Amino acid sequence: MGAISETIQRKLVDAFSPDRLEVVDDSARHHGHAGAREGGESHFNLLIQAKAFVGLSKVARQRLVYRTLAEELAGQVHALSVRALAPGEEA
Repeated sequence: MGAISETIQRKLVDAFSPDRLEVVDDSARHHGHAGAREGGESHFNLLIQAKAFVGLSKVARQRLVYRTLAEELAGQVHALSVRALAPGEEA
């Protein structure tokens, strides 16, 4: 796991205390595309399940995640796919 992946994971754990968290660097699939960087860590898929998402819409959940990772999204992270679930929801 690279430095950006670790930062993403740490920030999400600190903000949401998730029951489940998967951070997948998907940069290799985007090699040669816009925003892809040598060495990866530019494109991520994220699955997070946390109590903080109970009662929130899909968009509201994603906004919370994007707000938490605003610094990374403004810098080295080009793309972030987010699946944000409440406890009991299936992935």
